[in-house]
Amino acid sequence: MPNPKVVIIGAGVVGAALADELTAKGWTDVTVVDQGDLPEAGGSSSHAPGLVFQASPTKVLTDLARYTVQKFCALEVDGESCFYQVGGLEVATTPERVRELQRRQGWLQSWGVECEMLDAAETVAHHPLLDPQAVLAGLFIATDGLARSVPAVQAQLGRAVSRGARVLARHEVLDVLAPDGAVRAVVTDHGEIAADIVVCCAGIWGPKVAALVGLDLPLTPLGHQLAWTAPVPALAGRTAEATLPILRHQGHDLYFREKFDRIGIGYYGHKAMPMDANDILGVDEADVMPSVLEFTPEDFAPAWRETQALLPATRETEIASGINGLFSFTTDNMPLIGESPQVAGFWVAEAVWVTHSAGVGRAVAELLVDGYSSSFDLHECDLARFEPHQLAPDYVRVRDCRNFDEVYDILHPLQPPTDLRPIRVSPFYRRQQELGAQFLEASGWERPQWYDTNKDLVATYPAPELDEWSSRFWSPIVAAEARVTRERVALYDMTALKRLEVSGRGATDFLQHLVTANIAKTVGGVTYCLMLNVDGGIRSDITVARLATNRYQVGVNGNADLDWMRRHLPADGTVQVHDITPGTCCIGLWGPLAREVLAPLTSMNLGKDGLKYFRSARFYVGTVPVTALRMSYVGELGWELYTTSDHGERLWDLLWDAGQAHGIIAAGRGAFTSLRLEKGYRAYGADMTAEHDPFEAGLGFAVKLDREFIGRDALVQRKEQVTRRLTCLLLPTGTTVVGKEPVLADGKPVGYVTSAAYGHTVDRGVAYAWLPADLATVGTTVEIGYFDQRIPAVVAAEPLVDPDMTRLRG
Repeated sequence: MPNPKVVIIGAGVVGAALADELTAKGWTDVTVVDQGDLPEAGGSSSHAPGLVFQASPTKVLTDLARYTVQKFCALEVDGESCFYQVGGLEVATTPERVRELQRRQGWLQSWGVECEMLDAAETVAHHPLLDPQAVLAGLFIATDGLARSVPAVQAQLGRAVSRGARVLARHEVLDVLAPDGAVRAVVTDHGEIAADIVVCCAGIWGPKVAALVGLDLPLTPLGHQLAWTAPVPALAGRTAEATLPILRHQGHDLYFREKFDRIGIGYYGHKAMPMDANDILGVDEADVMPSVLEFTPEDFAPAWRETQALLPATRETEIASGINGLFSFTTDNMPLIGESPQVAGFWVAEAVWVTHSAGVGRAVAELLVDGYSSSFDLHECDLARFEPHQLAPDYVRVRDCRNFDEVYDILHPLQPPTDLRPIRVSPFYRRQQELGAQFLEASGWERPQWYDTNKDLVATYPAPELDEWSSRFWSPIVAAEARVTRERVALYDMTALKRLEVSGRGATDFLQHLVTANIAKTVGGVTYCLMLNVDGGIRSDITVARLATNRYQVGVNGNADLDWMRRHLPADGTVQVHDITPGTCCIGLWGPLAREVLAPLTSMNLGKDGLKYFRSARFYVGTVPVTALRMSYVGELGWELYTTSDHGERLWDLLWDAGQAHGIIAAGRGAFTSLRLEKGYRAYGADMTAEHDPFEAGLGFAVKLDREFIGRDALVQRKEQVTRRLTCLLLPTGTTVVGKEPVLADGKPVGYVTSAAYGHTVDRGVAYAWLPADLATVGTTVEIGYFDQRIPAVVAAEPLVDPDMTRLRG
């Protein structure tokens, strides 16, 4: 449709931004509806304090915020900017928080945002109201500032209207008509509005609107305290609304903003205050506005005490007013962007704060008009990313409240949740507990990180002493498990790997259209390949095993891949796609002695002339029927052995008993990560995303350009235009990093680390990083910014282990 009828539900900062961006791209048949008056409609945008801090451990959130800053700086209403670029200042009052600021500086450098670490005196010089005796350090981002959300709504809606859009205030949405599974109209209290596409930008009302089309939206509105002081004598006479930097004191869950001679204080330290979207008052029922709840002074008391300690000038004033304002939280603190899997044309752009609003508007406009976003990698925001249990109301509310509690906490990348566990366990769980497994979580699965019963191996296979941050959720046992895998044999629980079955007489043609390599091999063939966007960006890397003429097993990266496949199913019913993960399980049996363990248990020929590398077969291990894939993500001889869940524990026991004579162990994810990086195997979502193409990512071998598939035409052009590369870096012995750190050349940030671990075979830290192509030359020396350190690293040839593939193919 060259100019479809689009209805945007919600005229807050997100809906206004989307209307502006869509009309700028030529889609002008756009109607924005809101139940409130405009531009102050009564949702979160109407009371938001407007602080825009760009620092985030997630690249896409920083990118979205950076675009929002750039756009808002150029917006004006009545000659006044919609953004006060006063800078952002984060302060530390403890050594632990100083380290956290250093880590946050690393994120900003990685994602290309200029910033500087300040000592105590410099920090106070930027914000003279700070107590110089309390502050140890600060992080200053000059481009941060205050967004004026209501004027920004007004400005963006005005631009959209000037291009042909219409805006309808006081139109309450009552229903979305979607006969035959596709939207046709939005029903309001003033009548129907025809629509080809409906985008829900309703914010805290998002779950209520999404429910109109049967969509479960994992979003919870939560109350958040914002108070305003009476005039502060130290700010008397201020004629500008804001001149001081916006301020965060995350160690005590606080942020601050200036407004003439008063200070606004936001607080996340109080108890979570969840609310059902259906219980939010209507526009005419609320005393102030629907998104504003009554202030609870007793919850704010700790915040006021800490405010007076950090900002002594506030001791000469008092709290004049306050609110508990509703904001949207999700189970992983990320936005919800995408099309309903059940109702064509119904899209959501939800759980978006002012900070990221303009960026999300641009991203969704690109998705609608172009079919992909050329500006942002959105895989972490994909509406389809959730597993079924992650949509359960109890799960959503508990995890959303936990995220509110932890919003300013220092969280390690591996830190697992402590609530709602266990949710999913493999058939091996009881055996793993007996072996002292230390579990982390992956998509709800309890997944061993290491096994305490392997602690006696540490004396034989000692590990380096890693720094405090790297050694969290880690043990020296990891090193032993990695070394034993290289030298003997180990069992790995691979059940958390999502598995799909694709079947039907059209299955081969269907997959051929989606993937970059030729999967139409003889039965038993296994293919590593990619799925791409139309621009050639990587959507996922997958493994396709042809189990029968019209049946394939596909290893994917998550539920978004399942959604992508289902959206491309032929209408004639010749292909079926099923998630077989819940009913199956998988053991990775890997190591040079893997054949000695498995061969006595089966009549299958596992010799060099039998089941070869990257081939599959079905056979029995004892009485257990298995589907075996001759492949390895750790770079050693072995198989992925799949069976149904009812046979899982028996399979484990058979392998375990047979392996005792060969020194078998169970090994965890810590060893797995170390081994896969030594072998140079990429992980989607960390090492490459939709921002990257296969040639940049070192995956050109998985692309066959002599056939047609989604993204092929774009790749033909991109192949000759590589300006950056995913690069292997070696760090000094005894040193490692965690991931997302900046890489510097001549003291300037030039890239960032994607994945990292200690390589226990090579006895060096191993990191993969995106670097400019001219620096991705073997022997080039760079530095990695790690807290306040600069760690030297050298570009290495990959893979680091078994470059001739003799171990894998043996």
